[in-house]
Amino acid sequence: MVKRSAGLLLYRLREGALEVFLVHPGGPFWAKKDIGAWSIPKGEIGEGEEPLEAARREFEEETGFRPEGVFRELLPVRQRSGKTVYAWAVEGDCDPAAIRSNTFPLEWPPRSGRVLDIPEVDRGGWFGIPQAREKILDGQRPLLAQLELILRDEGKERQGGLQDP
Repeated sequence: MVKRSAGLLLYRLREGALEVFLVHPGGPFWAKKDIGAWSIPKGEIGEGEEPLEAARREFEEETGFRPEGVFRELLPVRQRSGKTVYAWAVEGDCDPAAIRSNTFPLEWPPRSGRVLDIPEVDRGGWFGIPQAREKILDGQRPLLAQLELILRDEGKERQGGLQDP
Protein backbone atom coordinates (compact mmCIF):
# COMPACT_ATOMS: atom_id res chain seq x y z
CA MET A 1 0.00 0.00 0.00
CA VAL A 2 1.24 3.46 -0.91
CA LYS A 3 2.03 5.63 2.09
CA ARG A 4 0.31 9.00 2.17
CA SER A 5 1.28 12.06 4.17
CA ALA A 6 -0.30 15.47 4.50
CA GLY A 7 1.26 18.76 5.51
CA LEU A 8 1.09 22.52 5.46
CA LEU A 9 3.41 24.92 3.66
CA LEU A 10 3.25 28.00 5.88
CA TYR A 11 4.36 31.19 4.15
CA ARG A 12 4.66 34.90 4.84
CA LEU A 13 5.74 38.05 3.02
CA ARG A 14 8.54 40.04 4.72
CA GLU A 15 9.51 43.35 3.14
CA GLY A 16 8.04 42.13 -0.15
CA ALA A 17 9.97 38.84 -0.10
CA LEU A 18 8.30 35.43 0.12
CA GLU A 19 9.45 33.21 3.00
CA VAL A 20 8.40 29.66 3.84
CA PHE A 21 8.52 27.79 7.13
CA LEU A 22 10.37 24.47 7.09
CA VAL A 23 11.28 22.01 9.83
CA HIS A 24 14.31 19.82 10.39
CA PRO A 25 13.70 16.21 11.46
CA GLY A 26 14.95 15.16 14.88
CA GLY A 27 17.08 12.20 15.76
CA PRO A 28 20.61 11.00 15.24
CA PHE A 29 20.18 10.07 11.54
CA TRP A 30 19.37 13.69 10.62
CA ALA A 31 21.55 15.46 13.20
CA LYS A 32 24.37 16.41 10.83
CA LYS A 33 22.28 16.73 7.66
CA ASP A 34 21.14 20.14 6.46
CA ILE A 35 20.97 20.64 2.69
CA GLY A 36 18.12 18.54 1.30
CA ALA A 37 16.97 17.43 4.78
CA TRP A 38 14.29 19.99 5.70
CA SER A 39 10.57 19.45 5.12
CA ILE A 40 7.18 20.99 5.44
CA PRO A 41 5.58 19.88 8.73
CA LYS A 42 3.72 16.73 7.67
CA GLY A 43 2.80 13.23 8.68
CA GLU A 44 0.78 10.16 7.83
CA ILE A 45 -2.91 10.42 7.07
CA GLY A 46 -4.92 8.33 9.53
CA GLU A 47 -7.47 5.72 8.49
CA GLY A 48 -10.64 7.57 7.42
CA GLU A 49 -9.04 10.96 8.11
CA GLU A 50 -9.48 13.85 5.68
CA PRO A 51 -6.07 14.87 4.28
CA LEU A 52 -6.45 18.57 5.19
CA GLU A 53 -7.36 17.68 8.78
CA ALA A 54 -4.33 15.36 8.92
CA ALA A 55 -2.14 18.20 7.62
CA ARG A 56 -3.44 20.58 10.28
CA ARG A 57 -3.06 17.95 13.04
CA GLU A 58 0.48 17.06 11.98
CA PHE A 59 1.54 20.72 11.79
CA GLU A 60 0.33 21.23 15.35
CA GLU A 61 1.91 18.00 16.63
CA GLU A 62 5.29 18.87 15.09
CA THR A 63 5.40 22.58 15.93
CA GLY A 64 2.85 23.37 18.63
CA PHE A 65 1.20 25.91 16.30
CA ARG A 66 -2.18 25.64 14.55
CA PRO A 67 -2.38 28.00 11.56
CA GLU A 68 -5.72 29.41 10.54
CA GLY A 69 -6.59 31.06 7.26
CA VAL A 70 -7.22 30.20 3.65
CA PHE A 71 -5.77 26.78 2.83
CA ARG A 72 -4.73 26.60 -0.83
CA GLU A 73 -4.52 23.01 -2.05
CA LEU A 74 -1.33 22.15 -3.90
CA LEU A 75 -0.85 19.26 -6.31
CA PRO A 76 0.41 16.13 -4.53
CA VAL A 77 4.09 15.27 -4.89
CA ARG A 78 5.84 11.91 -4.69
CA GLN A 79 9.01 11.54 -2.65
CA ARG A 80 11.86 9.14 -3.50
CA SER A 81 10.50 6.70 -0.92
CA GLY A 82 7.31 6.43 -3.00
CA LYS A 83 5.30 8.29 -0.36
CA THR A 84 2.72 10.72 -1.76
CA VAL A 85 2.56 14.06 0.04
CA TYR A 86 -0.64 16.12 -0.03
CA ALA A 87 -0.06 19.74 0.92
CA TRP A 88 -1.82 23.03 1.43
CA ALA A 89 -0.26 26.48 1.45
CA VAL A 90 -1.47 28.87 4.14
CA GLU A 91 -0.31 32.36 5.01
CA GLY A 92 0.71 32.80 8.63
CA ASP A 93 3.51 33.36 11.07
CA CYS A 94 5.14 31.56 13.96
CA ASP A 95 8.27 31.82 16.06
CA PRO A 96 10.70 28.96 15.28
CA ALA A 97 12.26 29.35 18.74
CA ALA A 98 8.90 28.42 20.31
CA ILE A 99 8.47 25.05 18.54
CA ARG A 100 7.15 22.24 20.72
CA SER A 101 7.34 18.92 18.87
CA ASN A 102 5.88 15.57 19.81
CA THR A 103 8.35 12.71 20.26
CA PHE A 104 8.77 9.09 19.22
CA PRO A 105 10.76 6.19 20.72
CA LEU A 106 13.93 5.18 18.88
CA GLU A 107 16.38 2.44 19.73
CA TRP A 108 19.80 4.11 19.56
CA PRO A 109 22.37 2.96 18.81
CA PRO A 110 20.65 0.27 16.73
CA ARG A 111 20.31 -3.13 18.49
CA SER A 112 21.61 -1.60 21.74
CA GLY A 113 18.37 -2.08 23.68
CA ARG A 114 18.59 1.60 24.68
CA VAL A 115 15.45 3.54 23.69
CA LEU A 116 15.52 7.32 23.39
CA ASP A 117 12.58 9.71 23.19
CA ILE A 118 13.33 11.70 20.01
CA PRO A 119 11.50 14.87 18.88
CA GLU A 120 9.98 14.51 15.41
CA VAL A 121 11.25 18.03 14.69
CA ASP A 122 14.36 19.46 16.30
CA ARG A 123 14.12 22.96 14.83
CA GLY A 124 12.29 25.11 12.34
CA GLY A 125 13.09 28.20 10.35
CA TRP A 126 11.92 30.77 7.86
CA PHE A 127 13.67 30.70 4.50
CA GLY A 128 13.52 32.78 1.34
CA ILE A 129 12.67 30.69 -1.71
CA PRO A 130 16.26 30.36 -3.03
CA GLN A 131 17.50 29.03 0.32
CA ALA A 132 14.37 26.89 0.82
CA ARG A 133 15.04 25.19 -2.54
CA GLU A 134 18.42 24.07 -1.18
CA LYS A 135 17.18 23.02 2.26
CA ILE A 136 13.98 21.14 1.37
CA LEU A 137 13.81 17.45 0.44
CA ASP A 138 14.04 16.99 -3.35
CA GLY A 139 10.58 15.45 -3.57
CA GLN A 140 8.97 18.46 -1.89
CA ARG A 141 10.73 21.14 -3.98
CA PRO A 142 7.79 21.29 -6.48
CA LEU A 143 5.58 22.57 -3.63
CA LEU A 144 7.67 25.75 -3.52
CA ALA A 145 7.22 26.31 -7.26
CA GLN A 146 3.47 25.77 -6.93
CA LEU A 147 3.26 28.34 -4.14
CA GLU A 148 5.18 30.88 -6.22
CA LEU A 149 2.81 30.35 -9.17
CA ILE A 150 -0.29 30.73 -7.01
CA LEU A 151 0.94 33.94 -5.44
CA ARG A 152 2.12 35.33 -8.77
CA ASP A 153 -1.29 34.62 -10.35
CA GLU A 154 -3.10 36.18 -7.38
CA GLY A 155 -0.89 39.25 -7.70
CA LYS A 156 -1.81 39.60 -11.38
CA GLU A 157 -5.51 39.31 -10.51
CA ARG A 158 -5.19 42.06 -7.87
CA GLN A 159 -3.29 44.31 -10.25
CA GLY A 160 -5.85 43.65 -13.00
CA GLY A 161 -8.66 44.57 -10.60
CA LEU A 162 -7.08 47.95 -9.90
CA GLN A 163 -6.90 49.05 -13.55
CA ASP A 164 -9.41 51.48 -14.97
CA PRO A 165 -11.97 49.92 -17.33
